[in-house]
Amino acid sequence: MDVVVVLLKSLLIGGLVGFAAGAGAARMFHAPSTQGLGAFRTLGEMNACEGDAASHFSFGLGFFFNAWASTVGAGAFTQDVDHRVIPNWAAAALLVKNKNVAETMHNPKKMGISGAVVGMIVVAFLNTTASAIPESLQVTAVAVLVPAANLLINTVMPVLFWLAAIDAGKRSGLWGTIFGGLATMIMGNAVPGVVLGILIGKGVDESGWNKVTKSMMAAIILLFVLSGFFRGFDLQMIESFRLQIPGWLQNMHDIFSIGN
Repeated sequence: MDVVVVLLKSLLIGGLVGFAAGAGAARMFHAPSTQGLGAFRTLGEMNACEGDAASHFSFGLGFFFNAWASTVGAGAFTQDVDHRVIPNWAAAALLVKNKNVAETMHNPKKMGISGAVVGMIVVAFLNTTASAIPESLQVTAVAVLVPAANLLINTVMPVLFWLAAIDAGKRSGLWGTIFGGLATMIMGNAVPGVVLGILIGKGVDESGWNKVTKSMMAAIILLFVLSGFFRGFDLQMIESFRLQIPGWLQNMHDIFSIGN
């Protein structure tokens, strides 16, 4: 009886969340004239899949395993469920029959309906499996799923996005490689850098080095500089060369309690 209650509540919640996530992600493609419910990373990651159904599905699948492990082991969803799994799987379901992204992935109505269906299935599966697994098996499940999810996210997905960047053109491949390498060293995962590289490369291919693309490049450089600073990457790099850390740099980190 408890499983039935969990299933019914999951279908309701999953449908509502999925509709909002799917429609919101689609509306982001119409900004700034139309506001959307989503995040910049969702837009960038969906653009990086370039309207390919298999890419959208595989990208969502990588984060699905991590979300499943978190649900089973900790009893809580990760943000990847509504930011990455539902939008990408909703897009994949639509793109299987129609490759025109303007009529599918960019259509809020279709994405909302597809997202609602996907959300009902995903949330119901996560909740029912988590509630059905005995506590004694949850530890074992997490021990198996988490390493597999980490391998997929940290190794497989960066390679897939890097290959997508190379396939998108010379500029996208070049900037994807550069930013992907920097993201690996600073953030521990190449995917954010590769996605930014694709955005810069395709932007320059379409409109050249104008004010928009130059502003994007400046923002990306600032992002890497600040991310490296607040993660203490600059201190680690200096120490790796067996050099003395300048006092003013150490004092600056101490102000923000970084690098101690």
